[in-house]
Amino acid sequence: MQIAGRGFGKIAGSVLHRRNYTAARNMLRVYEHPAQVFRRYLTGSGSYPTSLRVRTPLGWVTLRLYTAHDLLTVNEIFCRSDYYAGVDDRVIVDFGSNIGISAAYFLSRNPDAFTYLFEPLPRNVGRLQENLRPFEDRYALREVAVGVVDGEVEFGWEETGRYGGVNAELGNSLTVTCVNSQQILRDVVAKHGHIDILKIDIEGLEAAVIGNIPVDLARNIKKLYVEWLFAENPLAQTHTLQHWGGIAQFTLKSH
Repeated sequence: MQIAGRGFGKIAGSVLHRRNYTAARNMLRVYEHPAQVFRRYLTGSGSYPTSLRVRTPLGWVTLRLYTAHDLLTVNEIFCRSDYYAGVDDRVIVDFGSNIGISAAYFLSRNPDAFTYLFEPLPRNVGRLQENLRPFEDRYALREVAVGVVDGEVEFGWEETGRYGGVNAELGNSLTVTCVNSQQILRDVVAKHGHIDILKIDIEGLEAAVIGNIPVDLARNIKKLYVEWLFAENPLAQTHTLQHWGGIAQFTLKSH
């Protein structure tokens, strides 16, 4: 049995994980109508597109969602705290910004946050801009893919737009510009002196991008959230590593 694209057994087992208790508790606080959202979340029911209001430290924010997969993303970020950001996190780089849900979370933590966003899929870009309308002066968007070299690449994606990546075989593809991740990070550090959060969700190149961060640059990045599971810590010289579900969370060591 499938519910919102997930097997019933997977859903039943997931409630045993601490991160999902955290999400369930936070749903009561974050959503304007938590019972309705919880029902949608569990069953994948309801029509799309739809608008969802979430409570943030800056007040209510309205997000436009286009599939049940987008609701899963909202829950993972706003309720499960996959990419936890505090009030002191002001300089954020988001590789794989999709329709702007993660950026809306980061920008709504405090009024001084600024995000650098990277998203190559044109359909996602339009949706991102709609979701981030309240924050138009607090983000910079580049419509490019992110990798370890500059050039042109084939970017594949599936119909929901939630999953896509360089050379991914997902049924659809287009040629896009790819930019070197290390140069992006060096440019941001040169401007701000540091990066508070680097989030990476680029469907397949996460490990390569992490491997493209030398020690001198890593020392200037406080936290990294990566959609990848690492057998060993690739940033062991500078960061601790813990896994929160499918997210690798790196934290800069104090010296």
